[in-house]
Amino acid sequence: GARQQTNLCNESLMLEKLPACGKFFEEMMKKVDSKKWCNLTEFIMYYDSFTQCTEREANNASCFWPNPLAEGFITGIHKQFFSNCTSDKIHWEDPPDEILITLILIPVMLTCAMITMVVWCSKRSDIL
Repeated sequence: GARQQTNLCNESLMLEKLPACGKFFEEMMKKVDSKKWCNLTEFIMYYDSFTQCTEREANNASCFWPNPLAEGFITGIHKQFFSNCTSDKIHWEDPPDEILITLILIPVMLTCAMITMVVWCSKRSDIL
């Protein structure tokens, strides 16, 4: 019968090729002000190219992507560029009671006024 050939992951080839992806990403990130490195919208295209490059090189070496070695490489790139980025959560607070009551009462009063106006106009439809 036909024998299925399976290619084994050539990890050394993959690890040899991945730094070229990192070098390309590093060159692209030089175009971005380092103060904006935590703003994904500033470099999303470069990061997408980097990700595609690592996936392509892993596949060329007959390796799955992501795999632990590729993930380790990507983590190293993250540490190099994004170690100062934090995910500070914004602490939302309710406005003072006076403002909150006003923000609630205005739409309620406008709704009541509109209902009153509709009822009043519907009773006077014979005149209009």
